[in-house]
Amino acid sequence: MSGQEAGQGGETPEWMRRRERGNRFWLFVMRWLSLLFGRQASRIVLYFIALYFLLAVPRARAASRNYLTRCLGRPVTWADLYYHFLIFASTIHDRVYLLNDRHELFDLHASGSEALDQPHAGRGFLLFGAHLGSFEVLRSLARNNERLKVCMAMYPENARQINETLSAINPRAMQDIIALGKLDAILSIHHKLKEGVLVGVLADRAAGSDQYICLPFLGAPARFPTGPFRMAAMLRHPVYFMAGLHLGGNRYDIHFELLEDFASGASAGRDADVRALLEKYVAALERHCRAAPFNWFNFYDFWETAEHA
Repeated sequence: MSGQEAGQGGETPEWMRRRERGNRFWLFVMRWLSLLFGRQASRIVLYFIALYFLLAVPRARAASRNYLTRCLGRPVTWADLYYHFLIFASTIHDRVYLLNDRHELFDLHASGSEALDQPHAGRGFLLFGAHLGSFEVLRSLARNNERLKVCMAMYPENARQINETLSAINPRAMQDIIALGKLDAILSIHHKLKEGVLVGVLADRAAGSDQYICLPFLGAPARFPTGPFRMAAMLRHPVYFMAGLHLGGNRYDIHFELLEDFASGASAGRDADVRALLEKYVAALERHCRAAPFNWFNFYDFWETAEHA
């Protein structure tokens, strides 16, 4: 089905059917330990968390092996799987400090961000990310630049427990979120863009009924939701791909890549615009996955529905 329409997906996506691991109490304990003992000392706990997920969550382990095999192009070792979970735990841990405005703890390098330095009224951008690396590092760039305003459009169900916990660290960080799935979501995004705000969307997952297009991704067809891309084609603002890749230690590389400038006014028709934008997004996502393979955090069978469609 490579490149073909995958049709309507009326059932709840697999990532939303998965029971969240852990509970609010332990998340608060981790937050307390992180802020009390500092980043370096509290990182010790992450090694045990990664080991727990490796041994106790077989479906996530199988999904990690499937993805890494595709991405690395070689047999995957247990060390690879462990490191995958460790990088995931590290980015969650770093969110504690990024949301608490402790940006000095990190070595951040941004590339391709020149066009984002001069946002102005009527020229907001859509930033399409994925569950790849950390989106919070973008917020750190924004907080260091008074002219740069960023908000996030997201499904509130996504990692609900973690978001509730982290909101207690810095309530201001949770005020710039637009809840997708509500009737006025697109109108709210439109108003933000007209104000010159950069609106981030994690575009690799859907949260319910959506239309999909099946495209080649890491050597096999995968279904991608078209909702964010149809919204972009309708709103006619520039669209950038964004990824904040964790490189180990305290280092992050933040990449921006222009996918489409709908503000130019050129259009090949709504459906053609959506497909072309999605193809560019998938190509950018695949390229960055191969560059930083352990930063992919979709721990479910991303290709399952496509292979059985």
